[in-house]
Amino acid sequence: MKYFRHLLRIVVALIFLISGFVKAVDVVGFSFKLEEYFSPAVFNMPFMEKQALPLAILVVVLELVLGFMLLLKTRLKFTLAALTALCVFFGFLTFYSAYFDVVTDCGCFGEALKMLPWQSFWKDIALLVGLLILWWMYRNELDEPEGKSSPKNIAFSVASLIMVFIIYWGIAHEPLVDFRDYSIGTDINAERKKIEADPSVYKTFYTLLNTQTSEIKQVDDGEYILDRKYWAEGSPWKIQEDKTESKLVKEGYSSEIAKFRIEDTGGNDLTAQVLEAPRAILIFCYHPAHADPELIAKAESKALEQQGTFVLGVSTSPKTFNMISNGLMDGTAIKTIARSNPSVLILNKGKITDKKSAEDFLKD
Repeated sequence: MKYFRHLLRIVVALIFLISGFVKAVDVVGFSFKLEEYFSPAVFNMPFMEKQALPLAILVVVLELVLGFMLLLKTRLKFTLAALTALCVFFGFLTFYSAYFDVVTDCGCFGEALKMLPWQSFWKDIALLVGLLILWWMYRNELDEPEGKSSPKNIAFSVASLIMVFIIYWGIAHEPLVDFRDYSIGTDINAERKKIEADPSVYKTFYTLLNTQTSEIKQVDDGEYILDRKYWAEGSPWKIQEDKTESKLVKEGYSSEIAKFRIEDTGGNDLTAQVLEAPRAILIFCYHPAHADPELIAKAESKALEQQGTFVLGVSTSPKTFNMISNGLMDGTAIKTIARSNPSVLILNKGKITDKKSAEDFLKD
């Protein structure tokens, strides 16, 4: 039993540390996920959207600090209480997401591991059960005074400095470790071919009401077309239009690159031109109103100095860039590619060779 509680404590601590780490390297991306929760479609708290980044940093710091404290078995009563509260909080968020189907990925493990809402919820429940078991197994040691431990203090201090550096780097630059589908070295053309070769398959399902017997049944579009009893003249079966839904029946090759589509201000598709260029520099800006116009201008000027390079500015507004052509892209898709606002993506025939913030691009 003694060894089991040590093992359980280490496992629970590592889960929190891993979860915190993958969010810490990309804390800006985690803040985007929190913005989804604050959006009108979920909690309708738009006034909190500006606080998404500070809140994301707070959550990440709590996960890492408390996870490391549990691993070191220090201030155990406080640590278990705080982690339990954190689990209850996230359990509520993931249950809400799953039950009302409003956020498809909670961002619990950042971009490193995608989890469906119900998977995230049951993960939180499992962690909560693990913490409650630890409460019981360590119940006789919770109030014991702790002596001063230099090795623990040193380890905690070093870990804290590493945590601060990782979070800072992800905010000031691009993530130190990139778990996204747009990491350096990714061949966008090759990824698009994989998506085309193995697409996801959806079917339309109709909810039918029998007007004679009041029986209700659900059939897919194929079954509906093949069976005349559902649609022949005089059929008692009627489609309930408000309950028609599309369901995924076969999961294909999944990649965010499926959303990589750039149009010019006239609505013409520029994607092929970008991906076929021997060298392309794309300056992304997912929130033009919050970007520094001077920084954008300097990035444009430097990009234009590159001879034989296809240069394009990509944002959500047709008037973001003044010296280079403007391309338009969905804001969420841009956020998946670029965490800095603005940022620069460099492609060689569709292969990502570099990605950095506009400030870092100017330093090269």
